[in-house]
Amino acid sequence: MRLSGTGTRRQAFAIADWLIVHYPAVAPVVARRNWSAADPSLHQAVYQFADKASLDRAVNGDELKRLTADFNRDWPDVTRTREILVLAEEFGAG
Repeated sequence: MRLSGTGTRRQAFAIADWLIVHYPAVAPVVARRNWSAADPSLHQAVYQFADKASLDRAVNGDELKRLTADFNRDWPDVTRTREILVLAEEFGAG
């Protein structure tokens, strides 16, 4: 998920904290947050799921619908986009 439109980094941090509190309900295996080096109002959250079926359950479930409605209520001025990517390859030590 990519967020933009927040006026200040402080507001962006408040949104990020909101995500930390509310998004464990969708049960990702790993969650990562990234901040833009050029735009302090741009935040990216990356959630990794165990498999495509887990992702589908999270994205299509009632809990995410509720969280989305809550987010829209709490942060109406924030633009969000969501891209669903499926891991094709992974490289690195380990």
